[in-house]
Amino acid sequence: MTHPFLALTDSDREEMLGTIGVATVDELFRDLPDAVRFGRELDLEPALSEQETFEHLAALAARNADAGREVSFLGAGIYDHYVPAVVDTILQRGELLTAYTPYQPEMSQGVLQAIFEYQTAICELTGMDVSNASGYDGTSVAADACYVAKHATGRSKVVVTEATNPQVRQVVKTFAVGFGLEIVEVPHRDGVTDPDELERAAADAAAVIFQQPNFFGCLEPAPDLVVRATESGALPVAHVDLLSLGVLEAPGNYGAALALGEGQAAGNFTSFGGPHYGFLAGRNEFIRRMPGRIVGETVDTAGERGYVLTLQTREQHIRREKATSNITTNQTLLALGGLVYLTWLGPQGLRELGETCLSLGAYAKQRLEEAGLEQVFAGQTTFKEFGVRVGRNAREVVAAARERGVHPGYALGRDYEGMDDVLLVGVTERRTPEEIDRLAAVLGEVCG
Repeated sequence: MTHPFLALTDSDREEMLGTIGVATVDELFRDLPDAVRFGRELDLEPALSEQETFEHLAALAARNADAGREVSFLGAGIYDHYVPAVVDTILQRGELLTAYTPYQPEMSQGVLQAIFEYQTAICELTGMDVSNASGYDGTSVAADACYVAKHATGRSKVVVTEATNPQVRQVVKTFAVGFGLEIVEVPHRDGVTDPDELERAAADAAAVIFQQPNFFGCLEPAPDLVVRATESGALPVAHVDLLSLGVLEAPGNYGAALALGEGQAAGNFTSFGGPHYGFLAGRNEFIRRMPGRIVGETVDTAGERGYVLTLQTREQHIRREKATSNITTNQTLLALGGLVYLTWLGPQGLRELGETCLSLGAYAKQRLEEAGLEQVFAGQTTFKEFGVRVGRNAREVVAAARERGVHPGYALGRDYEGMDDVLLVGVTERRTPEEIDRLAAVLGEVCG
């Protein structure tokens, strides 16, 4: 029987069997022993029609809660920022939506130029000399940076601060086995990293990775951390939030060797956690070690401006022993969404966005304090999120609050011992004072 969604017809099947020299499909597999055969029909429900399938999938999708129906104060690395309509409008153009590795530059000038402009935007934001064409996500680029540091320094120890996103730390540890790296973690002290403690751990290290703002939303003493790492001969690697760079100093300006992070907040929806794009930028001295690919500007034989893949350090392009990444994909489409978003926002808009997040965060702290909730790291300056003690298991609080239509934040006890009663509350420009008031009322009710 011909399936309506498959190109293969009964006559196609018979022709292939005849070419092989067998009469039936069963005869084709006659050499397989009975012991490994299934021996019966699959126990599946009858097939649905196209309309029934659509309705079934729509019903399943309706069971998901999204930020459009449930007020969300989730953060922890993925943030609910406003994505303007222009982003999808541009990305849905055919020449961008089907973007793949532009192996033939003469056929891919539009995509190459867009990537070049993306690299320029990342360099301007991070204060770095060069950016790659994007990475798979904000965790894998951190692992890539470790390998860059190993190549550049000849050392095999990497220091990661405990206040760095737990998923980043876990991915770095996973890759470390294949890279032959030793991973050392530096604990946080009252929500931030102690520079003296980091300096002791950084002895003989290839790199020091820290997050700014860190996973708790606290601002690290980043310039001091960079100085201590550099004095130890380690490459300081800053994991940053692109949207914080309208109000915070660029990592390149305080001496970081590499800057990287998750780009989702700039131009992409939360999308239930993915897919997103990672960004990675660094100083010129690391250009030939950076993972992925780098688009460069040149001129053609007529003297006209053109774009090419200038450097490619992936395994599929060069000898394996010289490759600095075995991840042979990136997220060009989503990274271009970031470019469209940043272009739409502009320098002043980026600054105003950061200031709005700071103001709303301060208001949320005040309202939650009035509701009887104590800040965990009250003495620290925070950006976009902060921790509060809820007086009971934070996961239970999340469940109770969601029954009232509010997702109050992330339960830190998932990743940090002794924080089972701590909720990480994320506040972006999408949250209104009225929604913050509602959060305070709900938490006051479920935590009381």
